[in-house]
Amino acid sequence: MSGRAGRSGHPDAERGGATVCLLAVGLVFVLVGLFGAAVAAAGEARQRAAVAADLGALAGAGAAIEGAATACATAADIAGRNGGRLVGCRLDGLDVLVTVEVTVTPLPGLTRLAASTARAGPVPG
Repeated sequence: MSGRAGRSGHPDAERGGATVCLLAVGLVFVLVGLFGAAVAAAGEARQRAAVAADLGALAGAGAAIEGAATACATAADIAGRNGGRLVGCRLDGLDVLVTVEVTVTPLPGLTRLAASTARAGPVPG
């Protein structure tokens, strides 16, 4: 016999078991890391959508006196410059209500949309 006998009496019966366990633990760490990165990417996209919606609504409110078309065009421009896409815009008096979407790809082959709505206008009083 060339190898040492293990507890079962067979040579090298449990050789390599620690390697398999170490690989399994490593795979778990990689999967947890990927999940954490996906959650962080989704949170970042949600924040980008909120910022783009807020700034778009403020810009649109500044142009609301010129009408809905101008206000929404201004809001779309600012939302686009902040990484968003304007999907909804309406004028309610001098208040502008906008909805912005941001596309995020947290994992290859997985694309999601993050949306946010904001309202801006003059302070009543």
